[in-house]
Amino acid sequence: MNWQTLLTQNVTTAEELTEYIHFSDEEYLNIKNEIGMFPMSVTKYYLSLINPDDPDDPIRKMAVPSGLPVIFDGSLDTSGEKSNTVGKGIQHKYRQTVLVLTTSACAMYCRHCFRRRLVGVDSDEIAADCHEAADYIKRHSEVNNILLSGGDAFMLPSERIAEWLKVMTELPQLDFIRFGTRTPVTFPQRILLDPELTEILAQYGKKKQIYVVTHFNHPREFSDESAEAVRALQKTGVVLKNQTVLMKGINDKPEVLAEVLKRASSLGIVPHYIFQCRPVTGVKSRFQVSLKNGIEIVSAANKLQNGLGKAADYTMSHSSGKIRILGCAEDGKLVFQYKQAKNPDLIGKIFSLDPGDEAWLPENLPL
Repeated sequence: MNWQTLLTQNVTTAEELTEYIHFSDEEYLNIKNEIGMFPMSVTKYYLSLINPDDPDDPIRKMAVPSGLPVIFDGSLDTSGEKSNTVGKGIQHKYRQTVLVLTTSACAMYCRHCFRRRLVGVDSDEIAADCHEAADYIKRHSEVNNILLSGGDAFMLPSERIAEWLKVMTELPQLDFIRFGTRTPVTFPQRILLDPELTEILAQYGKKKQIYVVTHFNHPREFSDESAEAVRALQKTGVVLKNQTVLMKGINDKPEVLAEVLKRASSLGIVPHYIFQCRPVTGVKSRFQVSLKNGIEIVSAANKLQNGLGKAADYTMSHSSGKIRILGCAEDGKLVFQYKQAKNPDLIGKIFSLDPGDEAWLPENLPL
């Protein structure tokens, strides 16, 4: 069976879900209502990782609506993506990087997704033409890398991935190409059942360095199948990096987060970011932890790491840029630093403030 056929077996309705997990009548109605607003699609593989008898199972929380009424606080564009859009599906927020939304499809629709405004639905935010992106890059000599994301870039057919790589590897100004994908975590069969994909990555990786940024959040996501998919990608010569989202009820215990970092580095995946969960509509109240609590969790998790495990920056993807969350000063204020910024003059700037019990910084920072 090919990976495309496997995806057609995804669980997408509340009724189908009852075959795997038991719900009360009230939970069932709430799940059905939420699916009507934010689609659900869970691979049979990822369902197999869930303990159906545990209502607090962290794998379940990332895949399945909570069964509670949706709280409509938060935003559907927490990082200002609309204001950074320069063409259909093309974003240019940071000077050297162009980000392209290549698809609105994912193997699984994560409940903490920060692009839930477009994932799983028809969207006019998706780039239809790799040549348009290439033309934009050619007109901006400061750009030296591209991030192909979505949705999930690996949900493109392999021939489309080859088309993107063929065009982008011919641009001399690009130092490397990145793919954003959660398929090694939620659907490793995408990689394991399609040797054409790995052949394409190996072929074009000889022309430009390719990075694959994946998204492991919990130790139980490191299965035998996911490890096999990681090894298959590594054999092509790509470099794997991981970004983890810090989430309440998922990995907000230091020993759990520490195990994610350790397992990633033991597989040769470089820990890249620990992201503060964004205040997305329907996500903010369910998954966010406060900044002060987050600092304590990340600091405690780092104490359980070797040097490689500590490589991940605890970071917020703010509308103004990527902001490192450094720690707590003696006066009780939290200390931050711009790692990347929409305004290049802010890069490296250190500032401090007291956000109280908030989990996000205000849009207009008093810098």
